[in-house]
Amino acid sequence: MININNNFKYAALFCRNDSAYKKRHSWDVYDAARDATKYEGHLPIVCHPPCRAWGRLSHMANPKPGEKDLALWALDRVRMVGGILEHPSGSRLWDQLPSVGSDEYGGFVIEIDQYDFGHVAHKKTKLYICGVERKDLPALPEKDNTIHLCEKGKRRSICGNVKGTTRCTQYQREYTPESLIDWFELVLELIHDRYRLFHAMFVQPDIKNK
Repeated sequence: MININNNFKYAALFCRNDSAYKKRHSWDVYDAARDATKYEGHLPIVCHPPCRAWGRLSHMANPKPGEKDLALWALDRVRMVGGILEHPSGSRLWDQLPSVGSDEYGGFVIEIDQYDFGHVAHKKTKLYICGVERKDLPALPEKDNTIHLCEKGKRRSICGNVKGTTRCTQYQREYTPESLIDWFELVLELIHDRYRLFHAMFVQPDIKNK
């Protein structure tokens, strides 16, 4: 059940220290200093757990001890309170989740390209969403077929391994576009309303007989 008396409406977990979420008063943001695994609230959430331990080249990534387990923790938390888990499309985490339909928790996976939300480079991303039905999701933006160039006159790519592109900076690889956060808010608002309705329907006040 959601805590409808909380001053915040949503929570963002595993964020950068300079995350754009922090500019929004409706978000309770957990960066490395706060430790997302300490979050025990009931707000609908967006999780951005570390992905390098789940990549196809994870044997070369040298993740920290326990880092891989953070994505599984985030998955459990999204299923508990409702929300969104974001990971690269190539993450092996998706091997554990349904590619079509929904799982036993009502969660499902969609794929987006963050470029369509204003990212400086094409960034194929999958989202695990739980707490709302697929048919009720807000519309996604139209495909962006324009070419965005950096100051060097080249297109950017996340890893710089696309011919004719320059590699994104670490910030550019990790940041979440403002337009994508806007879309997350629309999704979480649907989840917030659904859980609030559940609270109203099934949690009745304790009224003593006079």
